[in-house]
Amino acid sequence: MNIIKAADRSGRPRPGSRPASVPRAESEAPEPDIVREATDLMDRTVGAAVARATLGLSPAVLAGAYLDWLTHLAGSPGRQQWLAWKGWRKALRYVDFLALCAAGGGRAAPCIDPLPGDRRFAAPAWQAWPFNAYYQGFLLWQQWVHNATTDLRGVSAAHERVVSFVARQLLDTVAPSNFPLTNPVVLERARQEAGANFVRGLAHLAADIAEAARGAHGGRPNPAVGRTVAVTPGKVVFRNRLIELIQYAPATGEVAVEPLVIVPAWIMKYYILDLSEHDSLVRYMVAQGFTVFMISWRNPGAEDRDLSMDDYLSLGVMAAIDAACAITGEAAVHAVGYCLGGTLLSIAAAAMARDGDLRLRSVSLFAAQQDFTEAGELTLFVNPAEIALLDDMMHEQGYLDARQMAGAFQILRSNDLVWSHVVQSYLLGEKETKSDLMAWNADTTRMPARMHGEYLRGLFLDNDLAEGRWQAGGKPVAISDVHAPIFAVGTETDHVAPWRSVYKITLLTDAEVTFVLTAGGHNAGIVSEPGHPRRHFLELSRPQDGRYVPPDLFLKRARRTEGSWWPAWARWLRERSDGTMPPPPLGRPAAGYTPICDAPGAYVFQR
Repeated sequence: MNIIKAADRSGRPRPGSRPASVPRAESEAPEPDIVREATDLMDRTVGAAVARATLGLSPAVLAGAYLDWLTHLAGSPGRQQWLAWKGWRKALRYVDFLALCAAGGGRAAPCIDPLPGDRRFAAPAWQAWPFNAYYQGFLLWQQWVHNATTDLRGVSAAHERVVSFVARQLLDTVAPSNFPLTNPVVLERARQEAGANFVRGLAHLAADIAEAARGAHGGRPNPAVGRTVAVTPGKVVFRNRLIELIQYAPATGEVAVEPLVIVPAWIMKYYILDLSEHDSLVRYMVAQGFTVFMISWRNPGAEDRDLSMDDYLSLGVMAAIDAACAITGEAAVHAVGYCLGGTLLSIAAAAMARDGDLRLRSVSLFAAQQDFTEAGELTLFVNPAEIALLDDMMHEQGYLDARQMAGAFQILRSNDLVWSHVVQSYLLGEKETKSDLMAWNADTTRMPARMHGEYLRGLFLDNDLAEGRWQAGGKPVAISDVHAPIFAVGTETDHVAPWRSVYKITLLTDAEVTFVLTAGGHNAGIVSEPGHPRRHFLELSRPQDGRYVPPDLFLKRARRTEGSWWPAWARWLRERSDGTMPPPPLGRPAAGYTPICDAPGAYVFQR
């Protein structure tokens, strides 16, 4: 009888059941919840400490990836011989290069070129002896390490990416460009200035350490906000516990009937889209005759730990659309989402379509993903072990500070964001002039524990939105329900939202989609004002229910235009607007939207 109760229909004991031959001791009592809670708290405390020490990188993930690679390499004698042969050939190439240098007075044609985008050895001084020998040897070594860590049969794709990535980062730490005695540009600067560059470099290092200490304790707001950036005139017309809604003052006598409602990413401050006068997307669109509303996210604290993605949807996107419609008196809006804000807007659009809410005249998505299966190297930091560490840190704090993720983003582009700064600021002694975009990039916000966990697990890890499992308001949503016209923008060198991943919106919906691929990266490609040098974009429209165009075919068919994509977007919006009208008032007290204060509001200054 006991065996029957402890077994499932297959006859196997149920998980956690006790074999019939092992009776429970009379003195054995159920495990108290307080013990489990205490041990869980102990584990979370340890996990949080590990996460802080490793920038959120799980040692278990690294160990598992390297064990997978090392085990398969150890069991592949043929691959070992091939790597030995490749190493021998590279050694011969290097010796041949050194011989040519000896015969040519220290100079010879390089035997290997840097990878595209690697500018560390671009200065002419690197072609002189012995510095050419330093960097040529480094590049050959880098190439051999790539051979050793990729394309090994049996190693999982995820583990291969981790091993190759970590190996590349470790190699970058010992690049000859990072050390004064092996960098000819640094040595020449020291000779010219009698070492004064190193004195300035130490001063810059001390200043950076002090700035980092201030940041760790809350820092201070960007002094340019409200003075040289985020200065487009407007009013805060609505405020709740999560957002301030800014309505910008009109700059034309007539405006498009439907207003723009912009949903920026909540991981940073909104004003990347309202930088200085010459590169403010908001100012440009106001000048083009649009009524523009902008969400400014509150910087949440520990008391907001239980805010969810549904809260960001209802208190953020939907509250902003409600306000914009009430203030303008119009029945629809042009909704715009940037980065994570675009992902949230996609969820909102799908939920509105599901519920029969027809207030979206169009949807514009800038560097925003809905399918996260090919989300680039950022996926190296999103797996169950990494999320468990972040969960532990957020459980302790109640939130995740974007500064605690900054290390991961810097590692992704270590040459550009770490080592180039070390060389320029500490070795050459040159004080970096921070652009508006760089200053914005340092003005981070926090993320509530619950919301961030839901986002990472449900979207990044499990891909629930693209696969129809994501729930908004307790019911599933599907991007395929969205039929409003879509204007989607990807950027060529985006390391956060690779353009091929952004392009998947054309697979997820049969709506009319205009896709634009613009020059630049995740931020600079979006802040691409008219007159910006070296800008171009590709554009291709697919009608509603049109055939799918694969990304490689898009590159062949799309029309190339030199310059900024902003005018093309403004034209696209005008074509989908119901004419023009006199500008609406700033706020509408009769509808409950009395102006509160001038733009940029108060939330943007929160630390």
